[in-house]
Amino acid sequence: GRIQGYGSKLANNANGQLEWEDYFFHLVFPEDKRDMSLWPSTPPNYTEVTSEYAKRLRGLATKVLSVLSTGLGLEESRLEEEVGGTEDLLLQLKINYYPKCPQPELALGVEAHTDVSALTFILHNMVPGLQVYTEGKWVTAKCVPDSIIVHIGDTLEILSNGKYKSILHRGLVNKEKVRISWAVFCEPPKEKIVLKPLPELVTEAEPALFPPRTFSQHLQHKLFKNTQEAPTQVTV
Repeated sequence: GRIQGYGSKLANNANGQLEWEDYFFHLVFPEDKRDMSLWPSTPPNYTEVTSEYAKRLRGLATKVLSVLSTGLGLEESRLEEEVGGTEDLLLQLKINYYPKCPQPELALGVEAHTDVSALTFILHNMVPGLQVYTEGKWVTAKCVPDSIIVHIGDTLEILSNGKYKSILHRGLVNKEKVRISWAVFCEPPKEKIVLKPLPELVTEAEPALFPPRTFSQHLQHKLFKNTQEAPTQVTV
């Protein structure tokens, strides 16, 4: 998995904007791969509630991947098998805390990016701030009570040969309210599986758009690409 624990991004990003975020990151599923020494003791029910939430999300991931497989004309279990199956798919939780920001126009909670995961599930404290880039502009996601936001990430874009798109998104900050989100990234094992377009989705008319890479290699490629490219600013 990734580096786990607490972190902060109260610093300028490549575009000169201040990233305004504290976070806590740790693996929550499968249970036998968790490092419980990192789990908070406060609040007292954190472990119980988070463990149950992770189990339910794991079941939801199976259902979503099944629907997406069917949408590609594949067997229902195909995408789940390609990202680790019932044994190796990892669920990583990132709790994002965005403090009140006196000048929100000069800052971002999280800069524009796509997730490397297969799927990302997001809960939030009903303070608007998540934006997705679509049709040439940034659109703020609606805060719908008792709902969960689902993103498709890079892993499914690769497997589907671009038929499913990894969502470009960012997080804004708020002058009046603290914003909190709970993002769970569903990721394949780092070295065990080679990610590449599924052969059923590659034809002469639609050749493979992505080279074969392990998940770890994709992470490194994306990190290197981001550090080498000149900063760009997408505006509304």
